[in-house]
Amino acid sequence: MNGNNFEILFLPQACDFLDTLNEKTRDKIFYDIDKSRKGRDSRVFKKLENTDGIWEFRTDLKNIEYRLLAFWDKNKRAFVVATHGFVKKTQKTPSKEIKKAQQIRKKYYGQE
Repeated sequence: MNGNNFEILFLPQACDFLDTLNEKTRDKIFYDIDKSRKGRDSRVFKKLENTDGIWEFRTDLKNIEYRLLAFWDKNKRAFVVATHGFVKKTQKTPSKEIKKAQQIRKKYYGQE
């Protein structure tokens, strides 16, 4: 499910995060997301290990690491749902951010 030309749905928490960023940063994030749609590039879009299907869009700008977590919608072909974003301050993706993405995914599927 990680082919090219996928659609992306930005859930409210992802939009809220993007709204907090300046225009240049948002443009870079959207540029990187578009780059990931044109070809699989693990530098900008990769599956997080041991997360039960959570992926991350990765953007680095001026030594600041921005992340949007996402998952593939199992009911639609090539459709990624961006759950939320954050500024990454540690080497590893924080487990609380992964848990938040998993909770948002449950809510998306009406499991909560």
